[in-house]
Order: sequence, then C-alpha cells, then structure tokens
Amino acid sequence: MINGSSRGERGPLYRLYSTRLRRRIPGMAVPRHVAMMIDGNRRWARQLGYSSAAHGHRAGAAKIREFLRWCDDVGVGVVSLYLLSTDNLRKRDSQELTDLIEIIAELATELADERDWRVQHVGRAGALPSELARVLADAERRTADHTGLHVNLAVGYGGRSEIVDAVRSIIMQHDKEGGSLEELAASLTPEQIGEHLYTGGQPDPDLVIRTSGEQRLSDFLLWQSAHSEFYFVEALGPDLREVDFLRAIRDFGRRDRRFGR
Repeated sequence: MINGSSRGERGPLYRLYSTRLRRRIPGMAVPRHVAMMIDGNRRWARQLGYSSAAHGHRAGAAKIREFLRWCDDVGVGVVSLYLLSTDNLRKRDSQELTDLIEIIAELATELADERDWRVQHVGRAGALPSELARVLADAERRTADHTGLHVNLAVGYGGRSEIVDAVRSIIMQHDKEGGSLEELAASLTPEQIGEHLYTGGQPDPDLVIRTSGEQRLSDFLLWQSAHSEFYFVEALGPDLREVDFLRAIRDFGRRDRRFGR
C-alpha cells in the first residue's frame, strides 16, 4: 500500500487527527516486529538546497529516534532499521560514506542510552571500518541486559549475504559435530536456517515500512520478510510524521494475514 504525505501542518487539525488515531491503536493488532527503511534522505537534502547529503542523513537519523519512540509507545517489541547496506559500502561516494558512518556511530551511541532499549548490530562487522564496528559492539554490550524495545541496526547488511552466512554457520557447526554432508542435506530445514540468521531467536517482521515512495526490498531481510505485510509511504524519510506511522499500524490491524494458507 502507498500512502501520501508531505511536510504537512502541525496545527490543531493535525493534533486532533493524530490523537484520534492514537486512541484506536489499543484495540488493534500491533505488529511485534517492524522493519523500517528510512529512505529519501539525499533527495530531501537536495530539495532543500543543501550542498551535502549529510544534512539529509542527519535529519533521517533524528527521525529514526522519533520513529523508535512511536514504536515503543504503541507496544512494538522489535524494530529493525536498514542503515547501511553492503552495496552502500561499495558504491557510495567516499565523502558521503564517511559522513554516513559518523552519523550511524553517533546514532548507535545515543540509542544505547535511550530508555531501556536493547541495541543489536545485524550485518558483517568485518566489512565495516574498525571504529564503527567498535561503536556498534559497545552499544550492543552496554544494552545486552536491557528488556525494552529491541533495536536491530542493519549496518554493513545484505539479505543475500546473511543467508550465505547462516548456511556457512550451519555447515561449520555440523562439521564440528562430525556429521556428513549427506546427513546435513537430508536434515536441513527452513527453521534451522532461521536460527542461524543475524536475527536468530527473534520473531520475523510482521510489518515492513519504506518511505520515499519506493516499492522494493533492496536486499533487506529477504528471508525474514517472506510473510510480512508491506506499507509504503510517499514522504521522504525526514518528513515522516507520526500520523503516517499510526496509519501504517491501523492498516496492519485491518489486514487478514494468511501466512500462505
């Protein structure tokens, strides 16, 4: 589904509408796990005349903090954020990538101090600059015992790479246990692969949201989103409003999820 949005008014009508939406949420089914692609940061910066995409990425990071609070307030348990893909690491302009890495490090540090949230890095740490990998590991370590909102930061992440890593992990474990390849081939199940993904032990995303009007997964949680619901918002990432999020939750609550049945 696509839902339009713009840099709308924040006047009385907006507040009244958002209050009405918020009041309806307690009676609806709320997704346990929301996956989010805050897209359109660079376009946002260009539209406002900024010379650097960093302005858009910083505005997007600020919106992520808001978004997580919205999720926490309505009872979402897990949020996965797509921040930096393996493709980004290879293809982004060097200065933009440097700025983005700095912004992500700042975001991870701030989220580790937010409420009782648990921060987890999902992705290939070895593909990241050492300082960013250290910051992500530190945020994960400091929040390991937290019991609030579980925040997955997908950094240096690729869905295909994740599946490859999961299969490699299964093969290595099976080999250590002395099993043969024939035995592994006969016993391998989707559930086993799921346990070895970066998000192993977590529920799959019930709802995937993407901003900026784009309608594609871009190699994000390919395995986990097999039965997810999708919601596309026209607003660019930094322009996302709480009413856009509440509409997504309302729309999710109205859907008849069949899980392939």
